[in-house]
Amino acid sequence: MGEGGQPLMRLEEIRDRIDQVDQRLLELISERARLAHHVGETKRAEGGEVQFYRPEREAQVLRRIQGLNEGPLDDGSVAWLFREIMSACLALEQPTRVAYLGPAGTFSQMAALRQFGHAAELAPCHSIPEVFRMVASGNAAYGVAPVENSTEGGVAQTQEALLAHDLSICGEVALRIHHQLLSAAKTMKDVVRVYGHAQSLGQCRHWLDEHLPHAERVPVSSNGEGARLAAIEPGSAAIAPEVAAELYRLTILAPNIEDESHNTTRFVVLGAADAGQSGADKTSLAVSTANQPGALFQLLKPLAERGIGLTRIESRPARSQAWEYLFYIDLDGHRADPLVAEALHELEAHAAWLRVFGSYPKAVLKA
Repeated sequence: MGEGGQPLMRLEEIRDRIDQVDQRLLELISERARLAHHVGETKRAEGGEVQFYRPEREAQVLRRIQGLNEGPLDDGSVAWLFREIMSACLALEQPTRVAYLGPAGTFSQMAALRQFGHAAELAPCHSIPEVFRMVASGNAAYGVAPVENSTEGGVAQTQEALLAHDLSICGEVALRIHHQLLSAAKTMKDVVRVYGHAQSLGQCRHWLDEHLPHAERVPVSSNGEGARLAAIEPGSAAIAPEVAAELYRLTILAPNIEDESHNTTRFVVLGAADAGQSGADKTSLAVSTANQPGALFQLLKPLAERGIGLTRIESRPARSQAWEYLFYIDLDGHRADPLVAEALHELEAHAAWLRVFGSYPKAVLKA
């Protein structure tokens, strides 16, 4: 007997019910695709530049779906399914080309798929600066780059590229990072060198000290590149995501070797313009101040007085002059929000220099 004393359905009956549900699902997905197509037609009829991908609208849809979800699938699984449906519908209107730090098998690729779905056209790049150049030149509509890790802090190449290019941050992805030790070798005793992105080597520093203390650690442009090298060089291993093991036919010698179990990386989505207001947003900026007592306090005061929270503040050398620093700040809210707009206006009056990188929806899909 089933719940409530009801007789259990026979297997054939269950399968028939599943077939009926599948048919209804297909009909509803097709109807959604047709409605999405009508949206595209309406935008074209209105004239001007048509922007098919709207990160704030997608974030609102995903948050609404998660709020309606009553299980048994968890919120993350339900949001992922709807992301893929939206990705396929968007591809009917305009294929979305997205640049990311390649080659295939990197965490940046995983972040790009999490944000844009599998219907997007992904373009691997050799370096983070190349990701920015691809978007700036119009060879990709969007780019995905790592900006911050919970263990190692800010990613310097991304922070510098944000200053060098006139691009906007229009989205973010938070990805839980699980590092695998991959190799063509049969045991760790055969490993004499370990390839990995500098951030990944840092995130696994203590594990490597304990288990591979004598192996050479070689920084490479990406973990995917490290996996590629490990596949062709005897005695080599790579720190890379699990997907790289299958791509490069490597064995996982040791799983989840990151030092911190909560190890998470934030990726920014780069585009030509800000996202609109979604109702749960962030704004990222860089600011410099005169080297005098109380200068940083004066910068943060307009935010504190308006109750605007900071989710990140980090200082880096400005490079323009010795012992001058830039402060990279992420704050709650969209720069079009009245309180945020007021605070930024006042902050700019006190700052020696200020640059807003963009306002965008907070990450919805999380690992």
